[in-house]
Amino acid sequence: MPPLIVALLLALVLTGCQSSPTAGQEAESTAAVTLPPTSGRFDYQLGTAYELDGGLDVVVRDATAEPADGAYGICYVNGFQTQPDQADLWLGDNEDLLLHDAAGELVVDPDWPDEYVLDPSTDDKRGRILDLLGPVITGCVDAGFAGVEIDNLDTWTRFTEPGTGLIDKDAALALAGAYIDLAHQAGLAIGQKNAAEATTVGRDLGFDFAVTEECAAYGECGAYTGVYGQNVLQIEYTDNLPDGFGAVCADPDRAPLAILRDRDLVGPDDEAYAYEQC
Repeated sequence: MPPLIVALLLALVLTGCQSSPTAGQEAESTAAVTLPPTSGRFDYQLGTAYELDGGLDVVVRDATAEPADGAYGICYVNGFQTQPDQADLWLGDNEDLLLHDAAGELVVDPDWPDEYVLDPSTDDKRGRILDLLGPVITGCVDAGFAGVEIDNLDTWTRFTEPGTGLIDKDAALALAGAYIDLAHQAGLAIGQKNAAEATTVGRDLGFDFAVTEECAAYGECGAYTGVYGQNVLQIEYTDNLPDGFGAVCADPDRAPLAILRDRDLVGPDDEAYAYEQC
């Protein structure tokens, strides 16, 4: 065989050998993450944590709560807005990490007026945000959760009007990517929360599953199941159910685990409590 051909073949073999460890390392990191079950009993318990007769298979609770016994626990972390009881963490020396409007005033979520909006616009700000919220994410592992959902990714779609501040999409996705890396390093599966218009890019970033609120009410369920397949958890609310819960369950695009809850996610002892599952 001519020397030139031999050299080319050797180069191809060496290139293939060099790529194998990277692929193996990626498989190893993915194998350390366990996805939520796609069957069984699911509940969304951010308002009140409680046990249900017969137990649960998948349950989402706040990062400050304990995971449910015997269930796959998902830890809720507000990754793009502040929690109502943690304003002091962000004000003062960290106020520059919060979004300001054109007049220099802090921007709040009109639907949740006790939540400020985070500003992920620079590498430095994203790093400092991660310094503050990273321990919350890793604390989910220490508490015994197997997964984490990061809320309010969609701030870049909601704070775009002049005078309310502007969240850059690429900056928001860069912060999301940082959360994904941290969660995977800690051994947590991580879920994309809402943002139907970003399911493909979210999956490409590395989100493992999705959590969607009101996708049936807004005709968006296919945007999640079309990208994440069976790995979607769906919550609908009693105060926004245009066609009834039966129609939700009959929707071919719905998630395998789809539930109906009251808006405030209260416990069974509250008269406003509501819970059904398809």
